[in-house]
Amino acid sequence: MVNCPICTGKSIGKLANNQYFCWECYIEFNNTGNQTQVFDIAEDGSLVSLNNDQEVLNYTDATLT
Repeated sequence: MVNCPICTGKSIGKLANNQYFCWECYIEFNNTGNQTQVFDIAEDGSLVSLNNDQEVLNYTDATLT
């Protein structure tokens, strides 16, 4: 089972091969080998990379408050 890399939630939907959506914190992520890429979904539907560690920490803090 796949867990969300941001909130560790288990409400995960599969979008494509190795591409997932978290229904708890509303992010997309994909697993390629031992690397996980995390994306926020913009208002226009485009994906915004959150792979910079500081951005991911800020995003995690914002979703938990």
